[in-house]
Amino acid sequence: MKNLRPELIELLKKGYCTPRLSRLAAKTGSKATTIHYNIKQMEEDGVVKTYKAVFDHSKIKEGFCTFVLINLDRREYKTPEEVGKMLAKYQQVESVDIITGGWELIVKVRTKDIEEYYEFSKKALLIRGIDRTQTLSSLLEIKSEFVG
Repeated sequence: MKNLRPELIELLKKGYCTPRLSRLAAKTGSKATTIHYNIKQMEEDGVVKTYKAVFDHSKIKEGFCTFVLINLDRREYKTPEEVGKMLAKYQQVESVDIITGGWELIVKVRTKDIEEYYEFSKKALLIRGIDRTQTLSSLLEIKSEFVG
């Protein structure tokens, strides 16, 4: 049988998942049509943005997780939104947040290993407007995506 795993992983990461109405109906004691109506309303109201799979990242060659703290260069200051959007274009970037404190941005990056992270950082962290970074490596993920 054809191995679709790599293609399916990419699609599932992008939100090609749907809720299982029958399971939700059984859990809430409601009819599937009622669940469907409520879910559609939440989607239309923007409460639900997408459905996606939660992966064991070590099994899909994304087991090395880092958090990158970023300070922006005041001389070539771009807004945090501009720099964040540029960083978000990299497939290794899982999330970008504008933060308070001594840093402007925090970026969550997933790669296969430290060598792949190094290659990523040589490109992505040289974006004009980035002054200084600090990388924090995750040793063990306890909870992710509301699954713990």
